[in-house]
Amino acid sequence: MDQNRFRDHPTLGFFDWVLRGVGQVVFQNNPISGLIILGALFYNSLIYGSICILGAVVGTVTAIALKADKGLIRDGLFGFNGALVALALVAFTSADFRSGAVPSIYMIVYIVFAAALTSMVFSTIATLLGPHKVAALTMPFVLVGWLFLFAVLKFDSIEAGPLAKPVSPDQYAYDVAYALPTWYMGIGNAIGQIFFQDNWISGYLIVLGIAVNSRISAGMALVGASVAALVAVIFGAPEGAIRDGLFGYNAALTAIALGGFFLVLTVRSFVYTLFGIVVTTWLWASVAIFLAPIGMPVLTSTFVIVTWFMLIGQYGFKALIPVPPAEATTPEDNRRRYLETLSR
Repeated sequence: MDQNRFRDHPTLGFFDWVLRGVGQVVFQNNPISGLIILGALFYNSLIYGSICILGAVVGTVTAIALKADKGLIRDGLFGFNGALVALALVAFTSADFRSGAVPSIYMIVYIVFAAALTSMVFSTIATLLGPHKVAALTMPFVLVGWLFLFAVLKFDSIEAGPLAKPVSPDQYAYDVAYALPTWYMGIGNAIGQIFFQDNWISGYLIVLGIAVNSRISAGMALVGASVAALVAVIFGAPEGAIRDGLFGYNAALTAIALGGFFLVLTVRSFVYTLFGIVVTTWLWASVAIFLAPIGMPVLTSTFVIVTWFMLIGQYGFKALIPVPPAEATTPEDNRRRYLETLSR
């Protein structure tokens, strides 16, 4: 099936852009990938699936209303931060993190404003980072997510909830032995936690959605989650946090970003990516401990920090072949185009 069939369609185009926005959370500019990922969310929770659509729609509509760059809108780049902030606001204000709670009318209004703001923040950060040829990534979601989660504590009309999911490694018992579920559930949950899905099956369905567009990206997501789990085990992290995927979701995103998407995949860039995965894993624990006293989740902040450092720094390293954000498509296509330039 042609993934671009409805991209410029006068009526169905909007749905295509929204689905691409869902896929862009994991760097997949493909509506089929977005549809499969949505299916993974609905498999875990009707609430999360619906809220993800709401966030992506609001972010996209905001960009259209403000007459943002049409190419960026059609590629779904104004939808993915909106989708994430909507999911986060429901996840961290629900008594049941796994399935989420039906949001009140106050929360829906709150989500709409937060998702709309991510589009404005995305444009701001993209403008600031443009000269450095580095993407905004999910930092608009992180900033808006933190600000809106803080504000919830001051409003009686919005139930703050118990932050049901532990947000720090020290909230888990350290005397639980590592076992087979630590691995297969931990890896699957790490992928699922990118979308706040505490369901390892949903995580592997998300990998399938990524693979529809890029097998390399799907493989790198698994590499990132697996290496993160291994590092956490070697350094004696609590088993529950590893099994719940908390150490791995930022690492999985770092692996996809550096593993062929913003860098042409070579042996050297693969090693560079592995380094980034390990550092992201450690940094998650560091930021989690730092934020624990104020009860805030890490979100995808450690992925953004590590990836920004390593992408801005790449231009000083001749061993790496950078792919500017405007030219990044899939790892396969990035490498093919690079090899073609060598053969000329």
